[in-house]
Amino acid sequence: MANPSAQAWDAVIIGAGHNGLVCAAYLARAGKRVLVLERRGVVGGAAVTEEFHPGFRNSVASYTVSLLQPKVIADLDLPGHGLTVVPRRINNFLPLPDGGYLLAGTGLTQAEVRRFSVRDAQQLPVYEQRLEVFADVLRAVALQAPPNVGSGHWLQALPELWRAGQLGRRLHALSPGLRQELLDLFTISAAEYLDRWFESAPIKALFGFDGVVGNYASPYAPGTAYVLLHHAFGQSNGVKGAWGHAIGGMGAITQAMARAAIQAGAQIRTDAGVRRVRVEAGRAVGVETLEGERIDARAVVANVNPKLLYEQLLAADEVPAPTRERMANWRCGSGTFRMNVALSQLPDFRCLPGAGDHLTAGIIIAPSLDYMDRAYTDARQHGWSREPIVEMLIPSTLDDSLAPPGQHVASLFCQHVAPQLPHGRSWDDHRDEVADLMIATVEQHAPGFAASVLGRQVLSPLDLERTFGLIGGDIFHGALSLNQLFSARPMLGQADYRGALPGLYLCGSGAHPGGGVTGAPGHNAAQVILRDR
Repeated sequence: MANPSAQAWDAVIIGAGHNGLVCAAYLARAGKRVLVLERRGVVGGAAVTEEFHPGFRNSVASYTVSLLQPKVIADLDLPGHGLTVVPRRINNFLPLPDGGYLLAGTGLTQAEVRRFSVRDAQQLPVYEQRLEVFADVLRAVALQAPPNVGSGHWLQALPELWRAGQLGRRLHALSPGLRQELLDLFTISAAEYLDRWFESAPIKALFGFDGVVGNYASPYAPGTAYVLLHHAFGQSNGVKGAWGHAIGGMGAITQAMARAAIQAGAQIRTDAGVRRVRVEAGRAVGVETLEGERIDARAVVANVNPKLLYEQLLAADEVPAPTRERMANWRCGSGTFRMNVALSQLPDFRCLPGAGDHLTAGIIIAPSLDYMDRAYTDARQHGWSREPIVEMLIPSTLDDSLAPPGQHVASLFCQHVAPQLPHGRSWDDHRDEVADLMIATVEQHAPGFAASVLGRQVLSPLDLERTFGLIGGDIFHGALSLNQLFSARPMLGQADYRGALPGLYLCGSGAHPGGGVTGAPGHNAAQVILRDR
């Protein structure tokens, strides 16, 4: 039997990714005894910085800052724990196959768009203002549990009805036309939404990329408009919609979070994987580690993909049948192939030669929505796109701590690839072949890039799953589709961060509001646990 004495932890958290660390910090600040267990030898989950080639360090998986919640930054005093975020000098750079290009950034985008379409340049401020209205709605609901539809008896339903009423009042404040448009954003494709606004291919590609990033789908697929909106509600250093770089890489964020949690009294153990959640009389009472240690806890908090939790860390007969069925149909898979490369010199783009602020941007190699659609279709049929989508960042242009003097590191976030290769093939047999293709894709726009590569780190979807627990390489812990959002994330009745068993909670990206380095699920789960305790 579990020991209910004072020796039991108030909470044991499975996984020291950023949401687990945020949850731990809030619980410890409230005086709770908290233990965080991490399978790897370093905290941070997918938000880590590691040396991948002698003298070269980079953010291994997560690679840019925008969605991290300002409240979390302030509450945990992350700057006081060593976090510094600097802005990109230009947000995005889109090289085009005809030798042209499009730049996007504060005070710059409209003039750039005018080179392609006067009409689109006139539409742009209205579009941005409209998207900002909807992004404000997302920001408002990101730090609270959504209505937990379908849970409990009527007394338990009262607070859910209250939350639903709050949301309803917020939505009612929008005009009928805006309410309709917001509904459309949850259901239609990114392409359909952008076609309403713009006529030129480059501007639609620039915004449409946000509809497929981390999303194994064509921009013409219903639901991709919401993914576009999800990426629009971020901010950096108080500037809405801006993107930034954490000095020292993404690991600087999670190291600051770990310091905040430890200062508050939490304990963190690395090289301490969890074999299973321990259940007694239908209640989660602790965990058993891979080494066989049994740890008692009043609350077990899972910072992992809910599919991993319910299918690997719990026995099937311990999981209620509706949850088992939901997890069997839980859709994962980002279509993501992740690379880090050490460079002897900066890339030199044919369309915009030489060094410049454009090299601090997110460099998007995907010149049109049709290109992105072909990339997805090709990946579905072949296993990977032979004309892939590549977003490249060169963080060493903003942070000289990552590479030796005069040299650089680049992050390549590549799509589309099949999470599981067709015909029984293994990613272990095709990893380097596809990595060569990604390098060659950049080379087409920046001749000499391949020759400048001194070393590389390559992570297929299978590698992302094995290393970080990202099932199917899914960076969001579950697709951001309408049936996996808000009160349905991860399922009806569990939207309030309380899991399928008493004493079990979820605090990862598989809970509301979803993926990205936000800290929101960790923050929200902690508030629920504190109310319960």
